[in-house]
Amino acid sequence: MSSAAAPTLPLPGDPPGGRRAAWVWGIGVAVYFVAIIFRTSLGVAGLDAADRFDVNASALSTFSILQLLVYAGMQIPVGLMVDRLGTKRVLTIGAALFTVGQLGFALSPSYGMALAARALLGCGDAMTFISVLRLGGRWFPARRGPLIGQVAALFGMAGNLVSTLFIARALHSFGWTTTFVGSALAGVVVLVPLLLFLKDHPEGHEPPPAEHTGGAYVGKQIAAAWREPGTRLGMWVHFTTQFPAMVFLLLWGMPFLVEAQGLSRGTAGTLLTLVVLSNMVVGLVYGQIIARHHEARAPIALGTVATTALLWACAIFYPADHTPLWLLTVLCLVLGTCGPASMVGFDFARPANPPERQGTASGIVNMGGFIASMTTLFAVGVLLDTTGGDYRIAFASVFVLEALGVAQILRLRRRAALREHDHHVVSRVEAVHVPA
Repeated sequence: MSSAAAPTLPLPGDPPGGRRAAWVWGIGVAVYFVAIIFRTSLGVAGLDAADRFDVNASALSTFSILQLLVYAGMQIPVGLMVDRLGTKRVLTIGAALFTVGQLGFALSPSYGMALAARALLGCGDAMTFISVLRLGGRWFPARRGPLIGQVAALFGMAGNLVSTLFIARALHSFGWTTTFVGSALAGVVVLVPLLLFLKDHPEGHEPPPAEHTGGAYVGKQIAAAWREPGTRLGMWVHFTTQFPAMVFLLLWGMPFLVEAQGLSRGTAGTLLTLVVLSNMVVGLVYGQIIARHHEARAPIALGTVATTALLWACAIFYPADHTPLWLLTVLCLVLGTCGPASMVGFDFARPANPPERQGTASGIVNMGGFIASMTTLFAVGVLLDTTGGDYRIAFASVFVLEALGVAQILRLRRRAALREHDHHVVSRVEAVHVPA
């Protein structure tokens, strides 16, 4: 049977999908959308933050590093929370935390308080994406998983688009406090439908109750997910693909384009917007391809890494003081493929783990890209300070992490494929014996 025909087969126990599923899942996606606005708002406000708090490049990068450190550190605990408490509770806590964090960032009078606010924001942000993935898995058939994940990421990038288009302009027109206080109100808005209408799963598709609690059970959940080669491969795919675009959008893209390339803020903002738009288009394409051809996962991930590395090298090592605008434009278009490629990591982990372990496995995968982003944000800040602002040297740190990630993907790829084949055979046998 061809891979294109396989997704049409109904899976036993699959949720029904439909309009109600889209409505409930849409509420979760709206929460994630707002979280991304808050997460990426610093990316267009980096130069303003440096002036407001009178900090250098290393201190400025600490904002994003701390936020991502909290985010990455929370992934496994959040995955366990989602498996144990359900999506609605975790999303509610997350929305409350990132709203308070954004409001605190708006009103912080000092660098230290602003850091604490970004940490709180990162904690709330960490609770959104895994919850949305779990919500999609509970409400839609499994064969829709790759596309549902990419569409969720697409709405997240729409939040990034709001940052680049509106927050940047609002900062110029209304100033720091008004802009960030006003944006924090979006967190309050999404809390209302979340509390009133979101449900963890459709009727008749309740997950089995947790068999055990306590530290020993938590340890077993994490260990069981980690033992699966598909989980580890998914983490390294996420690690290797996501971080170049994340570093560019979250903090260093605007300073690089303005300070190193001599572009105006308006032109730089347009290029950052181009990354987001490319991401949204490519996400839909990747989701459709992988839903129909599962074997395309690794080629898409590795091809994205290779293309990103090539364009990154061409842009930062261009033999002139300034890289041509056309090349920067192509770089931004290619960076837009990084987010969709990172979603492939979840498509490796999903079939490797049973439903009761999906949150934990997703948390492990999601750590990858944010650990890489955090490491690179720190490296770029330190290298800029030690080299007197040499972006070529600072941005070259990207290649080190890409090389590490590709080596791990190649090491785990065959092992994960064999293990997934075994799971598939067992599932087919079980499906044959399900009573009509």
